[in-house]
Amino acid sequence: MAKKKISHYVTRPGKQLGDPPITIPVAEDLVSVPGIPTRDTDVAFFSREDPLENMAIAESASADWARQQRNGYSPELLRFYEEHQQHMEPIVEWVRTSGNLEPTGTPTGEDVTELIRRKARELGYGEVGFTRNDRHYVYQSRKPVMRNDLPHAICLALEQDYEKTQSIPSMAGEETHFGTYARQGPLTVALTDYIRSLGYRVQVSGPTWHYGPMIPMFVAAGLGQLGANGQLLSPHFGSRARLQIIFTDAKVTYDQPIDYGIHKFCQECQVCIQRCPGRALMSEKVWYRGVEKNKLVFKRCRPVMARYLGCGICMKVCPIQKYGMQAVMEHYVETGQILGKGTDSLEGYTLHDKGYFGPGQLPSFSADFFKMPRGRTEDWLLIEFRDKLMETNGDASADRDQMWTEFRKRVEESIAKRSASVDAGMDRGI
Repeated sequence: MAKKKISHYVTRPGKQLGDPPITIPVAEDLVSVPGIPTRDTDVAFFSREDPLENMAIAESASADWARQQRNGYSPELLRFYEEHQQHMEPIVEWVRTSGNLEPTGTPTGEDVTELIRRKARELGYGEVGFTRNDRHYVYQSRKPVMRNDLPHAICLALEQDYEKTQSIPSMAGEETHFGTYARQGPLTVALTDYIRSLGYRVQVSGPTWHYGPMIPMFVAAGLGQLGANGQLLSPHFGSRARLQIIFTDAKVTYDQPIDYGIHKFCQECQVCIQRCPGRALMSEKVWYRGVEKNKLVFKRCRPVMARYLGCGICMKVCPIQKYGMQAVMEHYVETGQILGKGTDSLEGYTLHDKGYFGPGQLPSFSADFFKMPRGRTEDWLLIEFRDKLMETNGDASADRDQMWTEFRKRVEESIAKRSASVDAGMDRGI
């Protein structure tokens, strides 16, 4: 006899086009709200008075620091990142300018939702949803270049390799992580070409270069809910996917947010919180910028990511990622337990210099391990420049012009690095 009463079932399309649909039971004690608890007035206030900013800008000092750490801890990963960056430069430039592309066809006036959805699925996207373009989540630096005549958002999730993801943290894990970004490039071009052939404009957010956080719109489009690990948990692959959005003026019908039971399930599960090597995930939810969530603590996350191959343990140990939402929720209804919790298969991981950690075991780090600069690089460089000037104390022999030249060069170098796609993953810390 089942331990839990079922509130409702959620039926979703199969993972790939042609696969049978899946049905997910949601237990009564996991019911909350469709999507995520939100205070709309708070979201609007923070969007207006304290706009979001890309972490590559807002935290450029720690991004520069992280590059230096990678060079010392895993130079092979740094080389891989640099090669990936070179490979992605053409597609990132295309993404940046995609809003300038003209339609190539004439619209018929008919709703094209299902035409676009099917095309996206044919291309290989595992999740496709439609919602409004929510401009509350646009980065401050992106606002001047984001079109204001594209009211709709097409949300697209592309799965990354299952087996390699289970090896996290590892080079293989990072290769499939960034390899999925590389796969997104040509798929996005093909899909936007199709939308333009229907007579409509597009502007693309991702891969790697985004107009803002994407999870809020994915949740609004019914493609999953926000997990305790700060990532989108979708039915088929949890957070084992890379996200992107196409903004458009095409005539589409919106999907609706869904209560998959994740908001409360994560509070019952807490595996990612308990297994995080940096203790960077909060066990209790807080209201942050108008959303109730388990807030990620950035200053405890980045130092681990920088030194341990991008980390990603919070993705690896999530049962929704490993087993799929249907299996996890069926197990919960039948047993009242979290599938895989307490097992080495789900919870175990290895850190290259510290060894293996099974259930209940965590690595320890010194306080110095978490010391890193915060904020913008130019602010730190300005303080350093000021201190050097003060040290000259009127010394006529001091080469102030050289100091200024060096300061300007370092600022310019930092700004040039802000388009680096290897920092995209940290946006979930917003």
